[in-house]
Amino acid sequence: MPGATALAELQTTEAGLTPDEAERRLLVHGPNRLPQTPPPPWWLVFLRQSHNPLICVLLAAAAVSLAIGEMADASFILGVVLLNSAIGAVQEIRAERSSRALQGLLRVRATVLRGEAREIEAEGVVPGDIVLLESGNRVPADLRLLFSHGLEIDESLLTGESLPVLKDARWSGAAATALGDRRNMAYAGAVVARGRGRGVAVATGGGTVVGHLALDVTAAARGRPPLLVRLERFTRAIGAAVLAAAFLVAILGVTVLGHPIATMFLFAVALAVSAIPEGLPVTLTVALSIAARRMARRNVIVRRLAAVEGLGSCTLVATDKTGTLTCNEMTVARAVLPDGTELEVTGAGYAPEGEVRGAGGAVAGSPALAALAEAAALCNEASLHRSDSGWSWRGDPTDVALLAFARKAGVDRDRALADRPEVGAIPFEPERKYAATFHDDAGAVRILVKGAPEPVLRMCREGAEAALATAERLAARGFRVLAFGVGEGRAPLDPAHAPPDPDGLAFLGLAGMIDPLRPGAREAVALCRSAGITVAMVTGDHPVTALAIARDLGLASRPEEVTTGADLARGGELGPLVARTRVFARVSPQQKLDIVGAARAAGHFVAVTGDGVNDAPALRAANIGVAMGRSGTDVAREAAELVLADDDFASIPAGIEEGRVAYDNVRKVIYLLVSTGAAEVVLVVLSLAAGTPLPLLPAQLLWLNLVTNGVQDKALAFEPKEEDVLRRRPRPPGERIFDRLMVERVVLAALVIGCIGFAAWRWMLAAGFAEERARNLILLLMVLFENVQIGNCRSETKSLFRLSPLKSPILLAGTLAALLVHVAAMHLPPLRALLRTGPAGATEWLALAGLALTVAVGMEIHKRTWAARHGGGVKGAGGRGAVGGGTEQADAGSREAGR
Repeated sequence: MPGATALAELQTTEAGLTPDEAERRLLVHGPNRLPQTPPPPWWLVFLRQSHNPLICVLLAAAAVSLAIGEMADASFILGVVLLNSAIGAVQEIRAERSSRALQGLLRVRATVLRGEAREIEAEGVVPGDIVLLESGNRVPADLRLLFSHGLEIDESLLTGESLPVLKDARWSGAAATALGDRRNMAYAGAVVARGRGRGVAVATGGGTVVGHLALDVTAAARGRPPLLVRLERFTRAIGAAVLAAAFLVAILGVTVLGHPIATMFLFAVALAVSAIPEGLPVTLTVALSIAARRMARRNVIVRRLAAVEGLGSCTLVATDKTGTLTCNEMTVARAVLPDGTELEVTGAGYAPEGEVRGAGGAVAGSPALAALAEAAALCNEASLHRSDSGWSWRGDPTDVALLAFARKAGVDRDRALADRPEVGAIPFEPERKYAATFHDDAGAVRILVKGAPEPVLRMCREGAEAALATAERLAARGFRVLAFGVGEGRAPLDPAHAPPDPDGLAFLGLAGMIDPLRPGAREAVALCRSAGITVAMVTGDHPVTALAIARDLGLASRPEEVTTGADLARGGELGPLVARTRVFARVSPQQKLDIVGAARAAGHFVAVTGDGVNDAPALRAANIGVAMGRSGTDVAREAAELVLADDDFASIPAGIEEGRVAYDNVRKVIYLLVSTGAAEVVLVVLSLAAGTPLPLLPAQLLWLNLVTNGVQDKALAFEPKEEDVLRRRPRPPGERIFDRLMVERVVLAALVIGCIGFAAWRWMLAAGFAEERARNLILLLMVLFENVQIGNCRSETKSLFRLSPLKSPILLAGTLAALLVHVAAMHLPPLRALLRTGPAGATEWLALAGLALTVAVGMEIHKRTWAARHGGGVKGAGGRGAVGGGTEQADAGSREAGR
């Protein structure tokens, strides 16, 4: 609507509100700040740890133990639950405190008209306030501009657009105009890059675009990390199996074998204790905490523990462009001299660390290059200086980029100004599309002009046609192109009157600018693809710019491969579009959210990276949200599970690697605990079927599961990575933790350990061993089986005898510690009384050690037969094999593995 209509709608005037009216509106609309969610109290974080379904199963087991008077068993289980909750709560609170944002986007000062111009806290701005803007200001509220003069605003945190947007208060357009194209609006949180303006506040706080995004973030359902999904599925299955088995055993014992109900209830409890891996929650928490520390050392900060292995599980990484793949610092990357020579300018970002190179290497002493660089330095309003902490700059991003280019070419602005002082200027105006400065040159006046190629080249005497063609070629490659000219004249005398356009200039050259790739981004994308992960760029930037970056990354090469927000707005099925598109440009935050939703609906586990407010809803909706730590906005960091401390996309492959290592170690821990627990079930069931006494008491079963296994399974969480971790396909989203390989290995290990343990138990009873002595030896045999089985757990395919224990010193120490703890329990009176144990002779030790090695023999045979059935090094069903090459191959392989 026209500005006057907007003022009438808001019941205000060009002179602004009176102080009394502003106070009244502040009471009605509330302070101008973003909606905030307070951090949860420590006790709620502690209780939240019990949401784990396995904890619920353990609590049920503790309740049953209490009901039958087994206080020792109940105490063991409750201790495990409390320890798990404490570890998880401490880790989560630390991560939350270290990464929780202050959400200070609006905590700035603003200049408003209230009878007179006055500076106030931005929180006091209300709808209807007239706000004054100038270079360097942060926009305090959503404004409808009433006046603008060369006003350019950096809206990258909202739109992803690298360059400042030129604003025009006289512009008007349809209400459906994309956010980045609304030239008569200024949005809260954006920064004025240059010029000045005046606008009326139309929305504040939660009513702003930033505020709506923050509300979307807090209200939207958070995507669930893949490990949590798989563990919940696993826990439901094991809980149902345990209840069914315990019920069946109790019924059979009472009805078929004639045992008393109390005895069979004790059997059922023993079976439940055997089958439920009581130590799993604590060990998983420890494993994920270890992985979180490893990731932190590689600049990936974990905010929520369950998200540790999320990157390793993801099949699609949807990444923002500006500030994530690129530096978010405009850089002159190409310079074209008047004779058409195109030069490469190395170095990314505003720090002038690089050089100007031609076909034969670095260019030095070129008069044409020196003249172009001097024009870039002098016709400039920015500053760039070295300080003790590095390079510092101020001003419009384009001007800063030109100063960095000039320094790379050997020209310093301060020295150049000392030689040729500025005596006048024509500031940049949208209508002119150029800026000019006038300099005293030994008594004459030199004119330097920079601007869009078309108007500047019209002022030049010759070379315009060829230069314009070159400029168009650079623009098609994604560069923002500026032209430069030099001439003689006189400085404008009256600043109030617009001077005539300069003419008769000599063409100095072109500068092609782009927001460059971050160092290592190309290699990081290639690593993701070699790991079988699809990478898609989702940005609010212009399609030409997005395509230029995509070409450098190897994501796309033709304009047809780019899908725009306008394409998405036409409707149609998003699923097929997401499947074939690798570059999305000019998309709105809602469209980005829709893309993530369509990818998840198609079966992807989606990781979203981003740094702007515009990325926050998608970050929250993804399975794993990854925010930038340095340049990322507070809202983005709040929405994410992981934060990149160095803002470097190259840290993504490191996170993928550590996530996969974490999942591998989680599988190893689960395999160890479930296989040994299942072996105890086999032992108990066989004893029940044979009518013998219980070979192990409930307290002894808990000792095996929580103490001896509990010591070494935590050491297993420290296992280093396997060599092929980044050459595998990502796990298909539907893959269960208990895939075919895991099931075969668990069943085989359980049968070997359980059957040999039962055979030894029967033999001892038949040989006249006292029941308590035989039970003591069976307990020792099970501990030795656990010591051997942990070696089998180190790799799913490699032979135990090819894995040196010295490469995993923590695991070696943990295994020895578990054995020594049990030896202590065999000799120390308090533990002997609790566990009913005693010393064993040397002959018994040797015999039991020999029996324990049988599980190693069985697993070695299985590994060889598995390799023969599944093609050597391929890790088996469910997408755990190695891959090469590109994304399409990986996608196809993953689908085949899923089938």
